[in-house]
Amino acid sequence: MNYSLDERYNAVVITLKGNVMGGPDGASLHNTLHELREKGKANVVVDLGKTKFMNSSGLGMMISGLTTMRNAGGDLRLANVADRIQSLLVITKLITVFKHYDSVEEAVQSFEDDPGGNP
Repeated sequence: MNYSLDERYNAVVITLKGNVMGGPDGASLHNTLHELREKGKANVVVDLGKTKFMNSSGLGMMISGLTTMRNAGGDLRLANVADRIQSLLVITKLITVFKHYDSVEEAVQSFEDDPGGNP
């Protein structure tokens, strides 16, 4: 898994690419999220449009990131969730935990409409 960061308005967009499976990539993403939090940037959109596969460790990464951002007074929201990953979120009932949007633009805009992390 690779990822890139892009700041848009009041949110940081993290675009994940490849397979999201935890491990060293998860540790790197975890460190990045903590660095963002320390800089006062707690609104994060994770763009899953280029994600091919996600396993349970990948889901764990997303939950950890969500907790980190919510504890900092922000939120972690998902965008471009592919059908196969959406199915995984439904099966695990995490679809009710994460706010998710059809596009990055909608997710970024959602922070303007509802800045808190309230589900």
